[in-house]
Amino acid sequence: MSDPSTGKAQQMTVTGPQANALIGLRIGDEIDGSLIGLKGVKLIIRGGSDRSGAPMRADLPGAAKRRLLLSQGPGFRPTKKGLRKRKLVRGNIITEDIVQINVVIKREGEESGGGVEEKAS
Repeated sequence: MSDPSTGKAQQMTVTGPQANALIGLRIGDEIDGSLIGLKGVKLIIRGGSDRSGAPMRADLPGAAKRRLLLSQGPGFRPTKKGLRKRKLVRGNIITEDIVQINVVIKREGEESGGGVEEKAS
């Protein structure tokens, strides 16, 4: 979980019914912070990864794993210009297989912005 206003990030572990409340949500969805014990804040889901380490991609609908030809972005960082590679990535829906979720804090009255994204599971 990252806080763009302070630039700090922290990792939280969520289990049980709190974790079950996250299943079925998508990348870009806004959730209430009270799910994980933060009252008065909203959280925006920015990504995550599954137990095998495959990253979630916002542009891939569904929850299944797919092997996509990537040239950039979540799941692949090219070392040379024009390099493309087929990589295993997961869709944008949170399922039971997702073990790590990246979220950004959005307080009331703020724009949803970027920032450093950290682990929250």
